[in-house]
Amino acid sequence: MLRFKILASVVPLAVTAVFARGELLPGPKPCIEVAGTSVQIASLAWQAQLHVGFTRDPRLATVRVQITDSVTDADFTVIDDIDDAEAGACETSAPPQLVAISQTPAASEPLIYLSQDGPADYRIFVRSRTFSARDAAALIVGARGGHRLTAASL
Repeated sequence: MLRFKILASVVPLAVTAVFARGELLPGPKPCIEVAGTSVQIASLAWQAQLHVGFTRDPRLATVRVQITDSVTDADFTVIDDIDDAEAGACETSAPPQLVAISQTPAASEPLIYLSQDGPADYRIFVRSRTFSARDAAALIVGARGGHRLTAASL
């Protein structure tokens, strides 16, 4: 009976610890480092400081991101051909800024139009096993705080 009581008290603590860290499925999460700050896709939406959404209507977008076929044309490039993420690649002294992709974004959240055609605020080139084009777009918009490039908005 004592063993059952100990087990009954330990299980909720273990479940709480897993949820608190947000690591239900361990493994690398897409992240980038910009100016000494790491930006990472959040495991759980409630952990994120910034939420972004995607739209198929360019008129509704607040930020436009173009997927390019050329590295030289891209503002942001993700290329990896490794099986494992590099240990410590996005580690900084400060905690990472977390970005979540919302299925139903609020009006105040950046709304990204992702396409193959321009015009665009950001241009990305993605060839990755761990990043999708959506992840890369969310991270670059998150790194900029949800804002357009200054040069592109002129």
